[in-house]
This record gives sequence, structure tokens and C-alpha cells, in this order.
Amino acid sequence: MDASAENTHDFRVKRAATTMRQSVTESIRQAIALGHYKAGDRMPERDLCEMTGVSRTLVREALRQLESEGLITVVAHKGPTVARISAREANGVYEVREVLESLAAKLFAENATDKDIRDIEAALERIREAYLHGNVLDRLAAKNHFYDCLIAGSGNEALGQSLYMINSRTMILRGRSLQMPNRWKESLKELSALIEALKKRDPEDAHRLACHHVRKAAESAMQSFSEDEA
Repeated sequence: MDASAENTHDFRVKRAATTMRQSVTESIRQAIALGHYKAGDRMPERDLCEMTGVSRTLVREALRQLESEGLITVVAHKGPTVARISAREANGVYEVREVLESLAAKLFAENATDKDIRDIEAALERIREAYLHGNVLDRLAAKNHFYDCLIAGSGNEALGQSLYMINSRTMILRGRSLQMPNRWKESLKELSALIEALKKRDPEDAHRLACHHVRKAAESAMQSFSEDEA
């Protein structure tokens, strides 16, 4: 998978963001998602400090968090390297996503307030704008915001926590999926259909369309694994 055209991003951390450790962690996570660091690549602390513009202490804290998420491995005398996600592992992530996201859509249709509906419609517009005029990083941020709105409207905090647990690997796979030709156009159509079901407060149709969206994303991502192997 060649993502070189999309990998000229600035990963320097903006100091006004939440906490510095969270910001550094997110920046390195995005660098992995966009292929700036690929599976098996070494991640020298010095390089990460230069990339993010922060101290080695903050970089080390971020690396410990990413190691706990399974995104990096630390090998003795070699340092941190990007973990490899196999096709089988990726398929497992999508199976879990399908269950959780379709449940979130069903609960959103049943429980969402009028404000939740407006928020998720605005989130879809943000996705559309990112797809049309943004880069992969913008698209990932927009998709993350969309799912934040979906979880908020579902009214199920435990569901949100469960999705958060697999968010890192989901983000990596979403980066692969969105870099496949024309996937973003299909994704936008699928999400638009899902929004209509949510607005109609039709839980069964929302569940079905959320399942369909994850399955199509899985097909696209698994195709990228096939191309890597080739």
C-alpha cells in the first residue's frame, strides 16, 4: 500500500491541546496510522522528539501507552518498533467493531435527543468536507468525531469504553481502508444512509446499515493486506 503522497504531515504537538502526554500519544498514533512509521519500523526516541517537538520524557510516556495498546513492541537492545497487525488480527477487530457499532447505532436511534441528531448530522458534514478537501489525517479525525457523537447519543457509557479499547487498532485499519481508491466515496454514501435511519429513529435499519458500513470497510482494508502480501 503506497501512502507516500499523504504522508507529508506535521506531527508536531500543539501545546494547547488537552494534556501534553495525550497529545504526544495521539500524534505518534497518527504517524503510525498514516504510514509515516510502518509495521516493523524502529522508532528511535530521538526521532520522535524531533517529530513531535517535545521532551524525551513525554515521548517515553507516550510509548508506554502505545505499547499497552498493542501498537508498538519494545525489544531489548533494539528499542520500540511498530507492531505488525496480521490479516487475521485485523479481521478480528472488524468482527468486534461490527457488533459494537451496530449496537451503538441501534441505541442511538432509540435514545438520541434532538441535539444528538443535530450533532451527528454536523459530524457527517465534517466528514464530507474532509473527504472532499482534506487529507487522510483530516478524514481520520472527522471519523473519530463522528463515532464520538454516535456513542454520546447511544446513552451507553460501557459501549463507548469498549470501543475505546480497540480504538488504536481501529484507527490504523481505518487509515488503510480510507487510502484505498474510491473507498471514501462509498463510505460517505454508507454513512449518509445511516444518518437517515437515525433521523427516522429506526433502530433495526440503523443496526443493519451500521453492520453494512463496517463490513464494506473490512473488505477494503483486507484488500490492502492482500496487496501488501503481493
